[in-house]
Amino acid sequence: MLYLVWVVLVGILAGWLAGQVTKGSGFGLVGDLIVGILGSLLGSFLFGLIGIVAYGLLGRLVMAVIGAIVLLWLIRVIKKSG
Repeated sequence: MLYLVWVVLVGILAGWLAGQVTKGSGFGLVGDLIVGILGSLLGSFLFGLIGIVAYGLLGRLVMAVIGAIVLLWLIRVIKKSG
């Protein structure tokens, strides 16, 4: 249970940071927080594909932020093509 709380908190922080990095392509505070949680899942998947393991809180935060930035970029590309 405590692990799930940490995953959500890291995802929320990652969403906020990704929203700051990608100014102009965010979805507001709540949207960026949701993107951060989903991005943390995407980041762990992408890091797993290339064989990188993130340890500790800082490593997981970096992984989640990268995943959230990739997710925001994908959403922006899909919105432009649609």
